Amino acid sequence: MERKQIWIDTDLSVGMKRTHREGYCDVDDGYAVWQLMNASDIKILGISAVFGNTSIDNGFMLSQYMADNFSNYHIPVFKGAVSGIVLGNVETNDGVEAMAAALQKQKLTIMAIGPATNVGILLLKHPHLASQIEEVVLVAGRRKPTDYFKIGNKGNHARDLNFDLDNYAFQIMFEAKVNLVLCPFEISNKVWLNKMDLDKLEKGGNESTKWLAEKSRIWLQQWLDQGAEGFNPFDVLASHYIIDPSAIISETLNARLEIHLDDTIKENDSQTFKQYLLCDHEAGYPVKYCYDVVPEYHDQLIKSLLN
Repeated sequence: MERKQIWIDTDLSVGMKRTHREGYCDVDDGYAVWQLMNASDIKILGISAVFGNTSIDNGFMLSQYMADNFSNYHIPVFKGAVSGIVLGNVETNDGVEAMAAALQKQKLTIMAIGPATNVGILLLKHPHLASQIEEVVLVAGRRKPTDYFKIGNKGNHARDLNFDLDNYAFQIMFEAKVNLVLCPFEISNKVWLNKMDLDKLEKGGNESTKWLAEKSRIWLQQWLDQGAEGFNPFDVLASHYIIDPSAIISETLNARLEIHLDDTIKENDSQTFKQYLLCDHEAGYPVKYCYDVVPEYHDQLIKSLLN
């Protein structure tokens, strides 16, 4: 069976402590990477680490750990961008050049589940390779600036972090005319994992799922402390789209960048603004916008992780 050729670009942070505030980092990127490693019809040609949820060193270390311990075939891992694109000084890196070398040989789908910096640099440094990219699947976007990324019921709004950390990367992808698939908060907040799910992964899986479940328990507790009943595995919607697009409901919308008040600041008296990645039927760049999952999706997700 011919397997789909994939490149993963990720800011893996499973089990890492936050650097600027109390608590632990996201675990959902680990679920996305593992789901692709566990899929029989997927071949991962490489992983490039990127800054984001944690430092580039942590992301690179975790990418290497998962590739070495959880994949049944060799996956090369490379260190990518340490910060967002600076147009006055665009520097390449090992991750970008490895991705470029892979694209020289065959067309690829790229799952970019951190800031899209490495993809943006690739398109600036190697513009001729844009036609080699089948799709870039990302976790970002919303329909309106008032579509808040709510965490729990205590009034906390999360950032559209992957977009916020590098707006330029999205503009570059638009201008390069690559096919983009967005898996935003709108779809991920319809999928939940809870303690029972972690118990299933720990008891019914292998060392990979046991590791994910163990590292997820403190992350789950942070969500419970915010009044939620579980946590949203954001990035796994991107990996599931790659594995089985029929499980993900989408539509074609147009994307653009707009500036509005920063919605993550509770008392913002017209002091702080930010860019938003907005998707609707107005003028903009056409993207596939994923917004819902099929019935019984949760069972499909758990099965794909345990298989």
